[in-house]
Amino acid sequence: MTKQILTTQLEPHSQQHLLTFWDQLDESGRAQLSAQIGALDFAQLTRLHGQTSGSDDWTAKAERATPPPAIRLNNFANRYNADDATARGRAALDAGQVGVVLVAGGQGTRLGFDHPKGMFAIGPVSGVTLFQIFFEKIAAISRRHQHPVPLFIMTSPATHAETAAFLDEHNRFGLPAEQVTLFCQGCMPAVDQATGRVLLADRDCLALSPDGHGGMLAALARCGGLAQCHRRGIKQLFYMQVDNPLVSVCDAEFLGYHLLAESELSTQVVAKTAPLEKVGNVVMLDGRMTIIEYSDLPESAASSRNADGTLRLWAGNIAVHVFDVAFLERMSQSADGLPFHIAKKKVPFVNERGERVEPASPNAIKFERFIFDLMPLAENPLVVEVDAKRVFAPVKNAAVTGEQGESRDTPATVQAQLIALHREWLERVGVTVAPGVAVEISPLFAIDDAELLEQVLRGNLDPELHVTQAKYFC
Repeated sequence: MTKQILTTQLEPHSQQHLLTFWDQLDESGRAQLSAQIGALDFAQLTRLHGQTSGSDDWTAKAERATPPPAIRLNNFANRYNADDATARGRAALDAGQVGVVLVAGGQGTRLGFDHPKGMFAIGPVSGVTLFQIFFEKIAAISRRHQHPVPLFIMTSPATHAETAAFLDEHNRFGLPAEQVTLFCQGCMPAVDQATGRVLLADRDCLALSPDGHGGMLAALARCGGLAQCHRRGIKQLFYMQVDNPLVSVCDAEFLGYHLLAESELSTQVVAKTAPLEKVGNVVMLDGRMTIIEYSDLPESAASSRNADGTLRLWAGNIAVHVFDVAFLERMSQSADGLPFHIAKKKVPFVNERGERVEPASPNAIKFERFIFDLMPLAENPLVVEVDAKRVFAPVKNAAVTGEQGESRDTPATVQAQLIALHREWLERVGVTVAPGVAVEISPLFAIDDAELLEQVLRGNLDPELHVTQAKYFC
């Protein structure tokens, strides 16, 4: 587009400062800037900036919040039988009605790893990457149910090219190309907190950032993923994030509860171990299921307990969901299906003199969407409690050195949890593991303890084995 056309588009929204350096740019720079400007909805940005002065009264909301109805662990009063749920989930998998969405747009910055997080090596014995673990789980599930489970991987502009190259280099860890779809989430610009003007990251580039995991909905529709689900008969999508290698992918019992409840959105939760634990709180609010972020939950509500001493708001979000595809299709057709959340941040920018400014305090507003905001919009939403020791071990923080860093969610803590789980499986089928010895089981060898027993019955694993040194079963 020409400068004149762009000026005509920008002037009604007082954003013509974006063309300050147009005459200094080469053809490539002009093309990049023009494309970025053309992709923006400036009327939407004006509307969103106008909403930034308002604030939610989380204290009042937390007082009204109640625990969600849920399938609890070891509760004989649950409305559905676990065996019935497992059978129903397996039937859907056997019929080829389930696909998987893996959210993998983040970089391993907090891990000190300057690459897509999925490329991070986490296997405690094998050194395999997060991506390999998830791909092998998909392959194992496809083999078990004799149907290829399609995998949709959401990247971000910062990780897309490197992720694609990495997966091609490793031949998608054995999955055929037609089973894997990469799609890139969208971006939103950072705007000046005071004026709402879009910031320039450079003379030819807007200050853009990914639009949050809630961007999955629009991006999946945009890339044809929802249409692909329709063509392939995929009726449910299992959603997970790349930082948690313990996810029980396409867990049949969880899928079965979702289907028996005729739910449009089901979510796994863990029972919080502390009032101020850094997980979102799944609650009922004004008759609809929603999440109150830990940072928004007042301490008084977080600490409130039942008569038996348990936390009243107990359900911690672990970002594992099942979505009904028809529900996603319906929501994707609504521009306001998912609201934008506002965050005030320090965003470097180029000023009108072409100088790079590194702000000392928050100067800008970023906009993100969160996938869990679909909860209040879903019919028959369902909460299913799971055991954190078996299915939840996100790797988020760098290894602890001395007194610095987080002691939770580090590579070491995640690997310890993987080892403990696989040790438990092995000992359940009779294998002895010496104290302090690391063991790891590839999903291609056994995706759970039931499949490990099948390996014993087939003669592929000696139940009298005594493991005295680190071993990778693959």
